[in-house]
Amino acid sequence: MDATAAAPPTSAQEPQQRNGDGSYGVLLYYRYAEVPDAPALAALYEARCRALALVGRVRVGPDGVNATLGGRMAALEKHVEEMSANSLFDGTDFKLASCEDPVDERVARECGFTSLSVRLVKELVTLCSNPSLTTPEISFAGRHLSAAEFHSVLQSVAGTSSDSEAATEKNDVVVLDARNLYETRIGKFDVPNVETLHPDIRQYSDLPLWIDEHTEKLRGKSIMMYCTGGIRCEMASAYIRSKGEGFENVFQLYGGIQRYLEQFPDGGYFDGKNFVFDHRISVGSLKDNILGTCLICGFTYDDYSSRCRCSHCRMLVLVCSTCQDSTKEYVCELCLRNVKPCCPTSVRQDCQTESEVSESSAYGKPSISNKTSTSKAPMSNGSEQLKKLRILCLHGFRQNASNFKGRTSALAKKLKHISELVFIDAPHELSFVYQPKPDPCSDKASPPSFTARTKFAWLVSPNTSCHTEQEWKIADGPFDPLQYEKQTEGLEESYTYLENTIAENGNFDGILGFSQGAAMAALLCRRQQKTCGSPKFRFGIFCSGYPAPVGDSDSEPIRLPSLHCFGGGGEGHDRQIASRASTELACMFEEDRRTIVEHDMGHIIPTRPPYIDRIKEFLCNFI
Repeated sequence: MDATAAAPPTSAQEPQQRNGDGSYGVLLYYRYAEVPDAPALAALYEARCRALALVGRVRVGPDGVNATLGGRMAALEKHVEEMSANSLFDGTDFKLASCEDPVDERVARECGFTSLSVRLVKELVTLCSNPSLTTPEISFAGRHLSAAEFHSVLQSVAGTSSDSEAATEKNDVVVLDARNLYETRIGKFDVPNVETLHPDIRQYSDLPLWIDEHTEKLRGKSIMMYCTGGIRCEMASAYIRSKGEGFENVFQLYGGIQRYLEQFPDGGYFDGKNFVFDHRISVGSLKDNILGTCLICGFTYDDYSSRCRCSHCRMLVLVCSTCQDSTKEYVCELCLRNVKPCCPTSVRQDCQTESEVSESSAYGKPSISNKTSTSKAPMSNGSEQLKKLRILCLHGFRQNASNFKGRTSALAKKLKHISELVFIDAPHELSFVYQPKPDPCSDKASPPSFTARTKFAWLVSPNTSCHTEQEWKIADGPFDPLQYEKQTEGLEESYTYLENTIAENGNFDGILGFSQGAAMAALLCRRQQKTCGSPKFRFGIFCSGYPAPVGDSDSEPIRLPSLHCFGGGGEGHDRQIASRASTELACMFEEDRRTIVEHDMGHIIPTRPPYIDRIKEFLCNFI
């Protein structure tokens, strides 16, 4: 089978389902093309999608657009009409499907279907975060086959003919799944007499390594690739073909599994359900077979709506409702291969420990609270208390370690049996400023009479005065709630300062950031992933955070289990950092390893139930 033999699908495909009433729908599409002005296109998306009340994710880069949107069918059809009028989207496959309204707000929120997120990225899909790996040109991508063409090829090699020519053709074809393990567990192609390769990867960025390790299974073959909607096959097929001779014949299912199931409602050669990254969770065919099994009892089960995750890597796992009631600790099959034991439940029990509280030490040195011995201590039930989690805590703008420690004393008390919080001052010292108030006894406003403690920042505005003068100065203007959008300087100093702090004070299990500290913590994790291959922390907690307006911008999500805690809408919303900004920060992290906790208590870290219980539950995954 020759890659030049198959003709690509013709022009853009119209949405399969059109419905002018008020029914709900989901729209998926991507387009690889040179974007002359990515910021302008992103602004257009922001304006038009909000005007149509659409939610979901849009990623705009110099190499194209990737969008997953939800809303009323009429609004989605209007969006398709608007985008189709732009020559940039000539040939785009707009995959539109009607569905039920989102009923589980928790699932919709985790999938990013409660708000709109439009982000600028360096590239639509980052195949690998390793900076030494050269990204293949998208022009190298495999040949597109329509659903009918893809099916025809599989049908031709799935026959039972015993003649030598047919046998040779079968041996020359392999089917390659470009998706993650948890997706494959509920649905996949099953073609008789044809080898199907399932890489069993946690995330897309692991695929290049798998390809490198299995080149002999691919060399000289006609490779039939597939994924959910097609975009992951584009770069992955280009990577395979970039290997040169013996890797020329790579084909990809145009429109992915979604288009295939539309063409073959009975499932064709696809068994099970197609995992999707929106509130629908999965989409099946007319077949009623279930491929998945419960991780605990092995009973047939394929429903991910409970969002159960591995306690170690946070990958989605299948756990039936009965087993969910019996245990809350799960270990996925990939972690089991690496001999990861279950988290012991004894760490959740109370125990008696002593807590040391110290004041902030000299500038640049971390102060430590809740410091405990790292040796194992016996518990009342005869078991052993494991080592506490050591967490580096980054304060917000115009705060300091001592101040942040005081504000989080209730949190430290609630977590004292499982964590040790380490507070440090940021490196940029800020001047003392105040908002002038009229003095009835004088024509001039008087500065505060008390001596304030020095305040610090991780990022500062270009015109910010950073010095050690202990004198009050009048603020340049009224408080600006959007000042964080202008804080674009001081990043490299903060990077260096944090890396030195970590080197001097030993490794930390996790990092916790509040407000600007959360933005800085995310920047640090991104930088570590880019330079070292992955963040140096086991987890991150980001409270009232936002994406910093500076630093590395990358479409590759941060591969770190993360918890994002922020004030939601309504009367208890955060008046300093909009929930939209906190949601955008959360979207920078891997979707299947992030936990979102929205509360109604404003610009704080909540310590009352049920919020503190969610934080404890998250931390206990790492003990």
